[in-house]
Amino acid sequence: MSPEDRTYRAWVQTELCAFHVRAGQSDLLISADRPLREAAARTLRALRRDLEAYLQRDPDFAAALDPRDPAPGAPPIAAEMADAARLCAVGPMAAVAGAVAQHVGEALLRETGQIIVENGGDIFLYTTRPRLVAIYAGQSPLSGRIGVRVRQIARPLGVCTSSGTVGHSLSLGRADAAIVLADSAALADAAATALGNRVQQATDTEDALVFVRETPGLLGGAVILGEHLGAWGDLELVPLPRNDQKE
Repeated sequence: MSPEDRTYRAWVQTELCAFHVRAGQSDLLISADRPLREAAARTLRALRRDLEAYLQRDPDFAAALDPRDPAPGAPPIAAEMADAARLCAVGPMAAVAGAVAQHVGEALLRETGQIIVENGGDIFLYTTRPRLVAIYAGQSPLSGRIGVRVRQIARPLGVCTSSGTVGHSLSLGRADAAIVLADSAALADAAATALGNRVQQATDTEDALVFVRETPGLLGGAVILGEHLGAWGDLELVPLPRNDQKE
């Protein structure tokens, strides 16, 4: 997602210490109990170094649009991406942004009691209080007007979004936003892609959400297409007053 697509970051309001970390194509907004920029940057650089080296050795893994097992010697993040993708019947790279956010967040949890890592609309979080995550849905009239209230605390979670109209990530659908809440950010990312792929028009929403209901590890999902909204599961959607979106 290009910098101009990250205008939603201006919505963030949090009592935590927020900072940016960038390496390669990864551009993370991190919120923690205290500034951990150097530790986050080291973790992100090492993670990307290992993953990029592997993808050069196994370009078919990077290009696959269907589930694919990693080659021997693949780094742990590649195996996690492959596992998530297999559950959702998508290619492993559909899970990469969520997996990166999760690995960085898990590493920082050794030094902070709360962490929120946002990577191009894909979020890993572990917090001790409920959080409100605004939904960016491009040109939809619902964009920035509704959010996900994350009530689950003291547990790792992923809240990830895929779009067929926003950003440069591959989507085979036309949803302005497909949002998934899951036990892991890698799984939520792959599932958001799979959910969005199933939506070409508003009438597809109900059938698409059956996928969320039937996939292990997914807690809930939602689809926005224009003014249309559909949701299922333990995903609490709440209206947001304009200019009052909070993380």
